[in-house]
Amino acid sequence: MTRRVLPRPGKAPCGTCPYRTDVPAGIWHASEYAKLPAYDGSTVEQLLKGATGLFYCHQQDGRLCAGWVACHDTRHLLALRLHTVHRDTYRFRSPVPVFASGAEAAAHGLSGIEAPGAAAKRAVAKLIDRRRMRRAKHQ
Repeated sequence: MTRRVLPRPGKAPCGTCPYRTDVPAGIWHASEYAKLPAYDGSTVEQLLKGATGLFYCHQQDGRLCAGWVACHDTRHLLALRLHTVHRDTYRFRSPVPVFASGAEAAAHGLSGIEAPGAAAKRAVAKLIDRRRMRRAKHQ
């Protein structure tokens, strides 16, 4: 019998997590930031906004987004009621500061879309390099 691995967050939000307060604005596409506020409301509001899926890390490593878990009250995340996750998910606390809501995180991220600063450009370049290396590794 194969044991199923349940999704769980990493030890900390990744270095480019849109929920981290220290990540430069504008490193993700606007559509990525638009997803964040849907998880802010009550369970019913989340349902009405279609926030029923788990939010995975943008690093595509198979883990839940640690920033998402840290930002939102896990007792009220509809996605956690609909999907089975590792029990450690409910006890997760971020070792780095995250925004108080998805709306705050989205507003910050969107503020840099039109004119990303130097730090945002460096972060994007690193992300592109990582994805290229990952693709080359799997070819």
